[in-house]
Amino acid sequence: QVQLVESGGGSVQAGGSLRLSCAAFGYTYAYSCMGWFRQDPGKEREGVASIYSSGGSTYGRTYYADSVKGRFTISQDNAKNTLYLQMNSLKPEDTAMYYCAANPWVNANSCYSASWSNGGYWGQGTQVTVSS
Repeated sequence: QVQLVESGGGSVQAGGSLRLSCAAFGYTYAYSCMGWFRQDPGKEREGVASIYSSGGSTYGRTYYADSVKGRFTISQDNAKNTLYLQMNSLKPEDTAMYYCAANPWVNANSCYSASWSNGGYWGQGTQVTVSS
């Protein structure tokens, strides 16, 4: 049974940093798209970043939403089966519940589409709150 467990959320002041982690238990797919979404109440869900890996190595292609480019970095540790999101220069508008998602049924080209997570696995989320 696959389980994605996020951690690392919290409350920080604007300009601060957080690193989110997503441990993928029971997730043994060699080819997979993984990434992060966020959603604040009353707003639409937003794709934040995604990355495609194959056989334990990434394709080197990552996707970032325009709103986080230059501030957030997605990475993964295949040995630990863990996905990360390093968030720097946080802004109040980054406040949201952040969700980890994984989908082994899309290819590398689809990993950067708006719908790549459809039919995949989701975590329960971790809250990020940025105060001004």
